[in-house]
Amino acid sequence: MDTQPNLPFQALPGSGMSAPGSLSQFDTGQEDEGFNLENLLGTVRRRLLIAAGVAIVATGFLWYRALTQVPSFQSGFRLLVEPVTADNSLENLTDTNPSKRSTLDYPTQIEVLRSPELMQPIIRQIQTQYPNFSYGELVGKLTISQPKGTKILEVRYTDSDPQKVKYVLDEVAEGYLRYSQVERQTNLRQGIQFVDKQIAKVQQRVNNLQLQLQTFRQRNNFLDPDSQSQRVSSQITALEQQRVEVQRQIAETRAVYNGLTVEPGAVTALAASSTYQGLLGQIRELDRKIAIESARFKDGNLALQLLEDQKQKLIPLLRQEARRVLGNRLAEVENQLRLLEVKQQAIADAEQYWSQQFKRLPVTSRQYTDLQRDLRVATESLTRFLATRENLQVQSAQQEVPWQLIAAPSIPGFPLTSTGRDLLIGVLAGLALGLGSALLAEKLDKTFHSTQELKKRLKLPILAIIPFYEAVQPEPKAPSKIKHLFQPSRLKGLVRGRRKTPTSRTTSVFLEAFRSLHANIRLLRADPPISTLVISSALPGDGKSTVSINLAQAAASMGQRVLLVDADMRKPRISDRLGLPNTRGLRDLIETKARPNQVIQQFQRSESEDLSGNPQILPFGADNLFVLTSGEISQDPAKLLSTQRMQDLMEHFQTVFDLVIYDAPPVLNLADSCLLGAHTDGIVLVAGLGKTDSDALMQAIETLRLSRIPVLGLVANNLSGVTSVAVKHYYYQT
Repeated sequence: MDTQPNLPFQALPGSGMSAPGSLSQFDTGQEDEGFNLENLLGTVRRRLLIAAGVAIVATGFLWYRALTQVPSFQSGFRLLVEPVTADNSLENLTDTNPSKRSTLDYPTQIEVLRSPELMQPIIRQIQTQYPNFSYGELVGKLTISQPKGTKILEVRYTDSDPQKVKYVLDEVAEGYLRYSQVERQTNLRQGIQFVDKQIAKVQQRVNNLQLQLQTFRQRNNFLDPDSQSQRVSSQITALEQQRVEVQRQIAETRAVYNGLTVEPGAVTALAASSTYQGLLGQIRELDRKIAIESARFKDGNLALQLLEDQKQKLIPLLRQEARRVLGNRLAEVENQLRLLEVKQQAIADAEQYWSQQFKRLPVTSRQYTDLQRDLRVATESLTRFLATRENLQVQSAQQEVPWQLIAAPSIPGFPLTSTGRDLLIGVLAGLALGLGSALLAEKLDKTFHSTQELKKRLKLPILAIIPFYEAVQPEPKAPSKIKHLFQPSRLKGLVRGRRKTPTSRTTSVFLEAFRSLHANIRLLRADPPISTLVISSALPGDGKSTVSINLAQAAASMGQRVLLVDADMRKPRISDRLGLPNTRGLRDLIETKARPNQVIQQFQRSESEDLSGNPQILPFGADNLFVLTSGEISQDPAKLLSTQRMQDLMEHFQTVFDLVIYDAPPVLNLADSCLLGAHTDGIVLVAGLGKTDSDALMQAIETLRLSRIPVLGLVANNLSGVTSVAVKHYYYQT
């Protein structure tokens, strides 16, 4: 059985597939190809209802406003608020840039001109002509702006009565000129006093924050969090290296200590003792002499007796020396081991200390960042207040020049709005909002919608494209209104909750898709051919069981002896869809001594059975199709699949059948598919178009890559419409 993680294959002519190469080389990142008209048209086609609905509502609303709004008129006047020339020498004290001669803060000045305090006298004068006139009406319809690069303020007013526009502008112009002559100087002095009070407060805050930052640095003994983080990290890294080295030395020392307590280690230690070796040499010399004398004399000879006495005297000395040498060596090794253990404890204490410092880093870093941010904000506020005070002092010291009315108000002659133009804008805005809503819905939808997206993002071959076939779809539930907006509907083939009767054309296209899938799998590898594979998916509901059943029937119809194994002992589907009993199955084969031929069932489809009777069974030949159901639901299926019994069964199936197909649970968060895939030729992943979450599918492929499980390719399931132009043109009825 070939369990190599990388399975090269030859591209199939006309299949649109390319060689995947190594599984570790595929790129699951989304490519940024910029604007793509084809993708945009596909998005609009999928989200046509959303785009059309939003466009119609937005256009209707804008048309209603255009047709019901009252014509409005606008007029205005212009004020020269600074001298045209920059001869005043005081201006040069605060600005050395010749391109910037203005000392007036125009945004602030505009807000002052719109303030209630300045507007109240003007409003009282206007109310003599229009009693119901209010501050809100004036501010809401009055705009004040500075034309770019000028020292001019342009004031415009809009209303449905042109005479009222002229009258209001006259009063506003007169009030602004009066303000420039009398009240502006007073406001400048008040502004200086207010700014002085704010400067004192902000300066005190800056001083306090600087003191807090200094105290914080002294207390935590660092200048900034980055340097402290590097320091702590380097200390932890060094301690880890020391700990590993000490652990290695302790292991070696313990090995030496344990070796001294057994014969080989003791012999090695005694070999290093010259005294012991000298005594041992004397004993061996006596043994040699005894052997020589024994050959010359009989037992009881005086010379032999003397040699034996000398040997017996040396043996106790030899044993005593051995005990001394081994004792000294053991004591030496034990002392060394204790020193290493003390060093290990010291390193552990140091690691604990620096770990505590590392844990405190986020807190101290956040506190330091907060102090830095508060200090920066306070400093910026102080700088702005100082600049504002300097500007106000310069303006107050200058010779005040009254504002000049260079363009007087006039009665507007034509309304601002055009009904035709507003209707056109409504159409364009509605189209733009409709397109934007379609793009937003597409962005929020993380599913794949086409095989091009699958190939582009996953870089894996598409083994087959299974068209959407209503006869094998589960009965749909009432769709959620919100979910329906962001996911293309699969209910096109339903009429009042009932399925459409499948035609021979759609059935033939569906059958040919599985025959094509079977052919592509066979051509992936010729020698040896693929004989075992796992059908799985990233998440439930992608159609893996449907693919498993119909692939098995397609292979059986082409003469192969096929075994379909329901390896999903969590939520088995095969038995229900094929109408087979599930009293005994894979679980019984693993847990008991049952024989495979006692549990495996040969699939027999009744000749009278048609699509209306069991839509899961298609008109494939099934004489060579055998089914092994899952059996009763298991509490721990992963444990069963990882047993040696399961591996033996898989090897047995491979020798008996031409093709073994395992219908496995989803890959994510479950180990079942990986356990099966490790002992097969590979896994085929089923991706439901318009349903499978792209992140989940990429995570599933990454899981298989890390487990070194070969992925043979993808099956794009539930593609709406006829999936192949060739099938469409070469379609025929049998």
